[in-house]
Amino acid sequence: MLEAEKRTLTKITVEIVQGKVHVLMNIAEQSTKGAIDAAQKAEADGAQGLMMLPPMRYKAGDRETMEYFKAVANNTSLPIMVYNNPVDYKIEVTLEMFEELLKCNNIEAVKESTRDISNVTRIKNQFGDRLKIMTGVDTLALESLLMGADGWIAGLVCAFPRETVAIYELQKAGRIQEALEIYRWFLPLLELDINPKLVQNIKLAEVATGLVTELVRSPRLPLIGDERKHVLSVIENGLKTRPTLPEYRSL
Repeated sequence: MLEAEKRTLTKITVEIVQGKVHVLMNIAEQSTKGAIDAAQKAEADGAQGLMMLPPMRYKAGDRETMEYFKAVANNTSLPIMVYNNPVDYKIEVTLEMFEELLKCNNIEAVKESTRDISNVTRIKNQFGDRLKIMTGVDTLALESLLMGADGWIAGLVCAFPRETVAIYELQKAGRIQEALEIYRWFLPLLELDINPKLVQNIKLAEVATGLVTELVRSPRLPLIGDERKHVLSVIENGLKTRPTLPEYRSL
């Protein structure tokens, strides 16, 4: 998205939700100056929090990565969630780095996407509740929540919101077996999220559930051929076997 489009999106979203939920803006920039500017504009446009990736394109070292996050934290009053995804972005924010980053009071959370389930326990052991953990890998979501993650930043939630929320609420209420049964049904669909074409995959799932179109922005293109057939078969099978959900909204 262009900068002007991001600002329009933020402003309109804030207007639509009217304070019912918090609006977070993602910061994915290649320069520190650009990241600070994006954060300040998000704050001016009404965002209530930021999710931040490490520097894009340049594979920064540990010290460079920490200084990047700290510079933004020191130039905004918004709370920040660090997106830690070394699999896709090739930079890992280690526990030692978080020790330094947490000196900034507004660095409050991590989107934990290392794919190492034991990292949830390591973070809890080292930082307690000082660093909130949001699991960011759909196929490790229930496992991460059971290990103590505070929440789930989901992908397939865009097409299957009720099932996603049901898993979260049921496990939180201790109804693990019910959550597990839904999760086992969900897993083939969740695997569509851990793929370079996750956006196209999720859009197709959204079309199948009657929510949006499969429009994607170039250089992404709609899926074709065998790849498309495979994704559609996963979605169709999921819809055919979609479970009846227990009451979960009042848990």
